[in-house]
Amino acid sequence: MSGLQTTFALNPGTSIPAVGFGTYLIANEDAETAIRSAIAAGYRHIDTASGYRNEEPVGAGIRKGLRSEGLSRAELFVTAKLWPGNPAWGDAPKTGAQSIEECDASLSRLGLDYVDLYLIHAPYGGEKRLEQWSALLDLQASGKARAVGVSNFNETHLDEISAAGLPMPDANQIELHPWSQKPGLLAHMAKHDIAPIAYSSLVPLSTWRAEPGQDSAKTDEMKADGEAFKGMAEKYGVSEAQLLLRWGVQNGYAVLPKSLSPARMRQNLDLFCFAIDDADMAQMATMDRGDGVAWASGDPSK
Repeated sequence: MSGLQTTFALNPGTSIPAVGFGTYLIANEDAETAIRSAIAAGYRHIDTASGYRNEEPVGAGIRKGLRSEGLSRAELFVTAKLWPGNPAWGDAPKTGAQSIEECDASLSRLGLDYVDLYLIHAPYGGEKRLEQWSALLDLQASGKARAVGVSNFNETHLDEISAAGLPMPDANQIELHPWSQKPGLLAHMAKHDIAPIAYSSLVPLSTWRAEPGQDSAKTDEMKADGEAFKGMAEKYGVSEAQLLLRWGVQNGYAVLPKSLSPARMRQNLDLFCFAIDDADMAQMATMDRGDGVAWASGDPSK
C-alpha cells in the first residue's frame, strides 16, 4: 500500500527481512513448534541467541519448517548472538578464540553451516570488546556469518570500534518503540551505516503489565499514551501490536515480534496493508520516555 520496504540492507550482499520472529523466553518445549508455525505463517527471519538457551529446539523447528514449506536454507534469514560474558555476574569476558568457539557451538546446536547475522549480545566484554568484535569479523570473512553486528551498544561502544580503525557493525539490535526512541543513538548509527533492529517493540501495549499488582510499572503518562495507541489502532482497523510494529518498520527498523499463537503470528506479520499517517507519526514522536525498560547496557567505561 505504502511502498514500505520489506527488507533492509545490512551490507552489499545481505538484506534483513523487515519482520522477524523473536525467540526470547520461548521455552524449550514450545520452541520447535513455534518456529515451525512461524515459518508456515510466512516469517523468513528467525532471531535467537545462545543466551536464550533454546538453540537446539529452535534449530529443529527451522529444519522442520523449511522442509514442510519446501524452502531452501537460503530462503530463511537466521540471527544468532554471542554471549560475551559479564564480569558483574562472575562470568569472564570471552577472548577472540572463545568467541569463535561459541559461534561454532551455536551453529552446531542450530544444525546450520552459517548464520545470516551474528551479533555480540551486549557490551559486557570490557577490555575484550574489541577482541570479540575482531573475532566476529573473522567469522564473517570465513563465511560462518553473512553479516555481523552488535546489540545493546551505545555511542561510546560504537566509537570504540571506530577509534580502533575496525570496520563498523552492519547492525545494532536495540530496544526501540514510541517510549524509547533513542534519536541520538540512531543518528550516530546512521552516520556509520549501521542498521537498527528493534526489540521489545510491544512494550507500550495497553495489556503490558496490566494485571493487578503490576500497574505500578506504568506511569499515568504511559497509561495515557496506551489509550492513544488503542485509538489509533481502531482508526486503522488493526491491532495495537500491528500499530506498534508498523511504527518501527515505517521508521526503517526491522522488528521481532513473538507469539505462540499462529493467528497472532500471521497478524503481526501483516503490516503492509495500512500506513500510519503523518499526524499520528508526529504524535507518536512526542512520546519518547528515554532509554527504555528491557535492558541497561551498564557502565560504558568497563
